[in-house]
Amino acid sequence: MDIIFKRKSITTIFGCLFALFLHKICFADKICTVPSEPVTIQENNTADTVVVRINTITKDVTLNLTENPGNAFDLKGSELIAKKGLDFETLSAPEELTVQIRCNKTGHRSITLTVIVRVVNINDNPPSFDKSEYTLDVNELTPVNTSIALIEAIDDDSEVLYYSMEPTENRYFRLETMYTPNILVNKILDYDVIQQVKLILHVQDTPPPSQLVEHSFTASATIIVNIIDIDNRPPWFQPCTRVTTGNAKICLSLGYRVRVNLTEKQDGALQFQPGPVYARDGDKSRNEEISYKIVRGNEDNIFQIDEKSGNISMLKPADIAGPISLLVLASQVVNRDQFATTSVTIEVMKKSRNAPKFEKDRYEGYVYSNSGPENMVLRDRTSNRPIRVRARDEDFASGINPDVRYEVQYSSYVNITTDGFILLKKAVRTDSFALQLRAVDVSTGEIGTASLSVTVVPLGVQSPDEGYRAGDMALLGFVMAALLVLCLIVIGYLISRVKKGNPDAFKSEVSIFSSKLRDTGRSRSKRAELRERLDAVQAARVRVIPRKRQRHCSSCGLQTHTTHSHHSPAGQARGKANKHKVKSILAKERRKDDRQKTVWFKEREDSSDIEVEIIPDNIGLKPEEDMEKIEWDFASTQTEDSEMELGELTMLNIQDLSSRETAISDSREELNTERRDQ
Repeated sequence: MDIIFKRKSITTIFGCLFALFLHKICFADKICTVPSEPVTIQENNTADTVVVRINTITKDVTLNLTENPGNAFDLKGSELIAKKGLDFETLSAPEELTVQIRCNKTGHRSITLTVIVRVVNINDNPPSFDKSEYTLDVNELTPVNTSIALIEAIDDDSEVLYYSMEPTENRYFRLETMYTPNILVNKILDYDVIQQVKLILHVQDTPPPSQLVEHSFTASATIIVNIIDIDNRPPWFQPCTRVTTGNAKICLSLGYRVRVNLTEKQDGALQFQPGPVYARDGDKSRNEEISYKIVRGNEDNIFQIDEKSGNISMLKPADIAGPISLLVLASQVVNRDQFATTSVTIEVMKKSRNAPKFEKDRYEGYVYSNSGPENMVLRDRTSNRPIRVRARDEDFASGINPDVRYEVQYSSYVNITTDGFILLKKAVRTDSFALQLRAVDVSTGEIGTASLSVTVVPLGVQSPDEGYRAGDMALLGFVMAALLVLCLIVIGYLISRVKKGNPDAFKSEVSIFSSKLRDTGRSRSKRAELRERLDAVQAARVRVIPRKRQRHCSSCGLQTHTTHSHHSPAGQARGKANKHKVKSILAKERRKDDRQKTVWFKEREDSSDIEVEIIPDNIGLKPEEDMEKIEWDFASTQTEDSEMELGELTMLNIQDLSSRETAISDSREELNTERRDQ
């Protein structure tokens, strides 16, 4: 064991001595050293920037550059420095630059040191596009998500680039991702809606602003996208109404209409409504050439159509009245698959001799300055009567054509009704305005015109019929009340005059005829017979007794004769002789002794004297009991359905009584006056 331990100790000692010997030999050969790891330096450095320090064993070691890439380095003492600023993008091998340095010392072997320099690339260059503006052509109806262009920017720093596009909420285009500037279609393009889109593509070499960085470089480019109109629509007859169905658009035409006279050939192109037969390419910008053809309805070859213009003319007159329907085809000359059809209706009618004509060539109307919508135009300044225009057609016996329609031209202020009244559409802001009226015969297309000038009347100038004020109505009520009071006074006065004459007789007559109203049950024939008898009796009560002309005495002017049964023959003869000279006003009154008197007046030829004679009324009449019997028979023959006629008869008798009482009163006053005069 001791022997083995001694051997191991001896071996260890010899190993250590040998290692120490070798170390002295190695350090004796390396007179200078540098770090074995690569040395880094940022690009864009300043001159004389120290790259690495060279370690030497003594100061008398000489250093020389044997390899200097791009002559970018130099030695300054024991330091390796950058001779100039380094640019990562311009260096041939910027990842690693190899610099070799030779160390020399007298008495020692020369050695060569190798320094690996790595230039660090920094973000010192902005990204850039090849062009500042790009122009792209894209067909309409290009499918969604179709790529129209990939526009990338270049960055010398070889950094990751981030893209964005304005407007950020573009409806038609979008970017594929933030890192890939692939422009995709976002929505179906329609040339009729949009013809060009302008985009701005931005790029930056740092993440978006949401991630803060110290340095960032950006660039932008303008992209003009032109939408190309493709041939995707057929011809459209004009005018038409556009209808959208999904992504497709169609234009609907209601067709064309015209009127021609029976057995007459019209020269030239027919004038259709709402316009000539015309179609244009549905693709607005292409404007393909269109051709026309009649495909149905022209079996008799009455009409022909111009293939290029679409004008329809007549080859011969139509001999049958009524509508003729044609089907017209319009198609593209280049692409016949693009076509459309429309209906053409030709009304064959008997010829009209007269067109509608207004009653006046020129009308004048008025409106107030405060008139608003739906107010009528007035015919004059002094009333509120609206103006009414009418057109006559001499083809009609009455002059009224039911097919006439009224229209207004050259004015936005008024409308006209079917009856010819003119209404305001809005308030008038001018002092006056003029327009043209048209009367159109919709069955023949004939037109009559007239002009209308409307004057705006200031608000202060009002029509007298415009209305009554409260004061006017009060004055009218006062006048009516005064007239009513005056009428009541006159009626009361007349009644008092009648009652003053003989109130008992008046009441008696009224009571007699009132009792008759309550009696019913007689036939119509019986009532007529009794009516004749009553008329005879009434006529017998009023008699005119002519007398000889007598002189008046000095003491009286009135002569009274009482006759019980009959007149003398002499008196009747005198009555016949003087009949043409007599004017009688008669009335009767009933005395307490039931004797009736008849008063008559005779007017002399010289009108200077009046004679009055009162005679009994029972002359030539039946006894009183016969009269009562007649009245009783009359009352017993009344029926319910004859009450109205009997009432009318009663009123006539009452009026007769009143007139008699008035005549008696007037005669008395005249007699009294004559007496006083005598």
